[in-house]
Amino acid sequence: MNLGTKFLLPLLIMAAVHLHADDGAASIAAGGIVVMKREARITMAKEVLQISASKVIVDYDFRNDSDQDITIEVAFPIPDYDFSLDREGATQGFDDFQLWIDDAPTHFLVEARAFLKDHDYTNLLTSVHVDVASYGHGVPLDSRGKATAKSRDIQALTDAQRRQLEKVGLIAQDCDQDEKNCIDEPLWKVKKKYYWQQTFPAHKIVHIRHEYSPVGGSSNSVGYGMGANPDKYAAEEIKSFCIDGPLHTTLQRIADGQDKDKTASYNYVDFILTTANTWKTPIEDFTLIVERPHWKNNRGEADLGDYVSFCWDGPVTKIDADHFSAHSSNLVPGKELRIGFFGVERRR
Repeated sequence: MNLGTKFLLPLLIMAAVHLHADDGAASIAAGGIVVMKREARITMAKEVLQISASKVIVDYDFRNDSDQDITIEVAFPIPDYDFSLDREGATQGFDDFQLWIDDAPTHFLVEARAFLKDHDYTNLLTSVHVDVASYGHGVPLDSRGKATAKSRDIQALTDAQRRQLEKVGLIAQDCDQDEKNCIDEPLWKVKKKYYWQQTFPAHKIVHIRHEYSPVGGSSNSVGYGMGANPDKYAAEEIKSFCIDGPLHTTLQRIADGQDKDKTASYNYVDFILTTANTWKTPIEDFTLIVERPHWKNNRGEADLGDYVSFCWDGPVTKIDADHFSAHSSNLVPGKELRIGFFGVERRR
């Protein structure tokens, strides 16, 4: 079930999600915490997943039903990422990840490794003081999101070190059309995870909470996916939100040009639910809470309506004007979750 018919009510709030499809960027899907090999002795007794456009918060109650304490490595894995002119490494790497164990802020370790054509070049990069995860502490971006200079670490390389990295293909010059502005583009892929040793006492509950800012898909015009000649990819993306009812009607009228004075766009957050399956299944008690955002556009004008929509097999409850909840008992996740945030405004 989704929020398209019964729960998608317009809210006259401010929003800033209105870009064109060619400005869009895909979401980077993260999920929950995992064990590095499946642990069938520890039950996820409860999970409360809260998702908004700007924050993901997950609370777990884990129960060890065995007669002995269990200490294992627990990790929050980051999807592998490449250098991007649109997103800095800190964003792709979920650098604001935070962790609490039994309500106490908890230290964790970070591992970031550099791969190129399946070869690990982490030691080489660290030996010349190039930070792996941030691609040498970032490439400064201008107001248009374009790279303007070399990364700090790469800029500090000696000529011999630069030639060494170029020889194995870790960096290459990327220039604009007139070749007046060039940067050293990092070409390695980052594999990153946050991890820690966790003890689960016998026959006791351990409460774990983590949060991070999601890397959502950039906003797109609904016309690209619902118009008379929709883009195939955009149409599939629109379908992934299970839009129906009044919202679907509103968006379709805008896409077809019937409401020429309105425009609509969206962005979205992906969450990997199936990471829960590395623990003993099922999740005995699962709750999803989705928050409708309160955005402001760059002109300070209120939207005509703002909505959330997502696919869910079961009832969805409206908690209040801005929060919706879905609940499931004995859940074994078989697919991932995508939350869409839609805004409708007057066309300029």
